[in-house]
Amino acid sequence: MRLLPSGSTALLVELDDLDAVLALYAALADRPPAGVVDLVPAARTVLVMTDPAVTTLDAVAAALRTTAPRPGARDEGEAVELPVHYDGADLAELAGLLDLSPGELVERHTAREWTVAFCGFAPGFGYLTQPGGGWEVPRRATPRTRVPPGSVALAGEFSGVYPRESPGGWQLIGRTDVAVFDVDRDPPALLSPGTRVRFVEVGGR
Repeated sequence: MRLLPSGSTALLVELDDLDAVLALYAALADRPPAGVVDLVPAARTVLVMTDPAVTTLDAVAAALRTTAPRPGARDEGEAVELPVHYDGADLAELAGLLDLSPGELVERHTAREWTVAFCGFAPGFGYLTQPGGGWEVPRRATPRTRVPPGSVALAGEFSGVYPRESPGGWQLIGRTDVAVFDVDRDPPALLSPGTRVRFVEVGGR
């Protein structure tokens, strides 16, 4: 664990890998140190934001060093089921790159739950990991200028659902009709760190 100041009211915790991030985030979310007002996990870091009227960065740093991570806590989040039409533009080509048939790729994607490790890129976009998934998916050599909302995609070790139309370089394997971000919903984002997601195939390919 490496602690770095981020402005005058936050600490950036650098960790070895995503599993360490998830374990520390779970522990801090369950029992945050006094004065901590927000936690923002990422692939290798956790940003710890504080209220300077309540605590100091030194006090929070001391608390972080004594926090016991909670490995395996990814199984405790809220469960969400997302129906997916696996007809993505990159499904067949990506399956070939992974030495799979399209059907085998879909089976692998739906076989186990995914967990939202962190969010970013766009409001409501969750970076999902599959424990033991072993995914190593190349991004597209040329990103698309427009990816439709609801697109289900893979890149690196992650899967994700595009919440709105945007540019993107992930491999598109399907689409869902479920809105993962809706400003008229409370909360607007369906997916948040710790949420468990099961992708379910619907329709034909």
